[in-house]
Amino acid sequence: DFLTVGAAHPLQIAIASALELPPSFYVELLGDYQERRDATVSGLEECGFEVVAPDGAYYVMAGIKSFGYEDDVAFARHLIEKAAVATVPASSFYHDPAFGRGYVRFSFPKKLETIERGLSALRSLPRS
Repeated sequence: DFLTVGAAHPLQIAIASALELPPSFYVELLGDYQERRDATVSGLEECGFEVVAPDGAYYVMAGIKSFGYEDDVAFARHLIEKAAVATVPASSFYHDPAFGRGYVRFSFPKKLETIERGLSALRSLPRS
């Protein structure tokens, strides 16, 4: 047998504990994530990104063409340098990197204050 990935023992213990939490915990957690998702999606749209709201992921793929960039890696660097906002070039998620060149990935499992601070920095970026 060959195993390349396995769940670490401490993670297994944490999952076992999580399974004992009441359903209300997960209802509240879902609401928290929906609030963060909606804030991220609407904020990114206000900033000029083309966004499709995810149904289950904790990240958003955002189109970057309105900023005059076609290269996701260059744009991700630009965001770090000009807005101090970290994102992930979408090309790193595709077998053929060309499929992701026009997108970057923003994640939103953060405090709402952190999301708003990042969006505030992004609002100052010029668009093409």
